[in-house]
Amino acid sequence: MRKPLWYAYLLHRVSGLLLVLFLPVHFWILALAMRDADRLDAFLALADRPMVKAAEFGLVFLLAAHLFGGLRVLALEFLSWTASQKTLAAGSVAVSFALAALFLLRAI
Repeated sequence: MRKPLWYAYLLHRVSGLLLVLFLPVHFWILALAMRDADRLDAFLALADRPMVKAAEFGLVFLLAAHLFGGLRVLALEFLSWTASQKTLAAGSVAVSFALAALFLLRAI
């Protein structure tokens, strides 16, 4: 059986990879805002769909999970670590989920 901190490591890596895939799309949409208002309006109409809002929830979760995963890595580097690692890792996932849920509730 894998240890919980291995899952924290995996979540940090996967969230980083998925955020890297998202960034070019984000920059493309920003370019639409500057160049073609009609295409941007069409995209914004698409972005108002429930499936896109669910994807935004996932994006915010990935961002928060990656942030807290990075803080975990910094703690590993600079602090003496104790047995409470599992609790901190689980807490960071819970806070990430809560942040994403708050974002989703504000979006709908």
